[in-house]
Amino acid sequence: MEHDSRTPWELNGSFHQPSAFLMMGIPGLEALHPWISIPFCALYLSALLGNCVILFIVGRTPSLREPMYYFLSMLAVTDLGLALCTLPTTLGLFWFGARRIAFDACLAQMYFIHILSFIESSVLLAMAFDRFIAISHPLRHAAILTKGTVLKIGLAIVLRGVLSLLPIPFLLKRLTYCGRTELSHSFCFHPDIMNLACADIKVNVFYGMIILLSTVGTDFVFIVLSYILIIRTVVGLTTKEECLKALNTCVSHICAVLVFFIPMIGLSMIHRFGRNVPPLVNTLVAYTYLIIPPALNPLIYSIKCTHIREALLRALCRKPASDW
Repeated sequence: MEHDSRTPWELNGSFHQPSAFLMMGIPGLEALHPWISIPFCALYLSALLGNCVILFIVGRTPSLREPMYYFLSMLAVTDLGLALCTLPTTLGLFWFGARRIAFDACLAQMYFIHILSFIESSVLLAMAFDRFIAISHPLRHAAILTKGTVLKIGLAIVLRGVLSLLPIPFLLKRLTYCGRTELSHSFCFHPDIMNLACADIKVNVFYGMIILLSTVGTDFVFIVLSYILIIRTVVGLTTKEECLKALNTCVSHICAVLVFFIPMIGLSMIHRFGRNVPPLVNTLVAYTYLIIPPALNPLIYSIKCTHIREALLRALCRKPASDW
C-alpha cells in the first residue's frame, strides 16, 4: 500500500488491468477520518490484545487442555489474522489518506480475508460439534475428541479454506477492467473487485456463490442442527438446574456465532442484491463483519466462560503455574 495521487491505471499485455485500486473510507465523512480512527484503534487494540491473552491463558493453564479450548485457540488465531489483514489499509487510510493499493497486493489481501472468514466459520462449526458431544455424550467426549482428532479437524479446516478459494485470485486476474478503480471499502473484497470489471463475470459470480453456499452456508446449517440436537438432549434432563447448566456452556458460542454470521449474511446480501443500498450502510456492515467479531470474541469468552475468567484472574494475580 502506498500513497499516490496518480491515476492507478496501466495496460498489461492484451488486458486493461489497473496497476492499483483506490480504497474508500466512510463515504461522506472523509473530513472526520482522523477522529473516526479513534474507535477503530480501540477495536483493533481489543482484538489484538484480547486474542493474545486468550492464547496465553490456554497455553499456560494445564486444566484448559481440552477440545473446547483448543478450538477457542484456533478461533483466537483466526481473529488475530483477520484483524491484521485489514489494520494496515484501514488505519493507513484514516490517518494518512493512503487510498492506493497495488493490484496484486489487493488480490492477496482479499484472498487472506476470505480464507480467514471461511476458517472462522468452520471453527465455529467445530465448536458446535464439541458442545453437542459434551452435552449429548459426556462420557464419550474425551474418547471422540482426542488431541489427534482435534488436530486433524484443524488441518482439514485450513485446507478447505485454502483450496476452495485458490481459484478466486486467478479468476479476477483474467478479467479486463475499464476505467473504474475505486473500491467500496478500506480493504479488498471479492464482489467489490469483481464488479469493477467490464468483462463477463458470470464465472466469478457462479463460483463465488457455489463456494459460499457449500462452505459457510453448510457450516451455518450444521451449527443450527447441532443446537437443535442439543436442545433435544437438554429438554430430556431431569432437573431445571441441569438444563440451565448445560445451556450455560453454550452461551459464549451462541454469541460468537451471531456476531459472526449476522453481519456476514448481511454483507453478502448487500453485495449480491443491494444495488440501491446507501454506501454508508454497505460500509458499516462491512466493518461490523470484519472488525467487531475479532474484538468481541475474547470479551465474550472472558466474561461468560468461567474457566477462562478464573485462569485470567489467576494470571493477573501472578500465581505460579504450578498452583493452577
